[in-house]
Amino acid sequence: MNKSINHFSDLFAQLGLPCDDADIREFLAAHTPLATSVKLSDAPFWTPAQRTFLSEAVAQDADWALLVDQLNAALRGPEKSQ
Repeated sequence: MNKSINHFSDLFAQLGLPCDDADIREFLAAHTPLATSVKLSDAPFWTPAQRTFLSEAVAQDADWALLVDQLNAALRGPEKSQ
């Protein structure tokens, strides 16, 4: 059984985005916070191919699903205490 381990930077590369640490931080800063009412794959900054990839990764519980969940959480921003 060949089980590959992907990293957050690999997800960015898979999405066709710059994937070094500084670029990832910049991307997150530019797009955070993503409204809770917006599904990750429906965010306005994705291309159609990126939307499809994100939707299918989660729907199929693919190897990428955990990283997509992490991206989703990162784009929502820090939890605010009330």
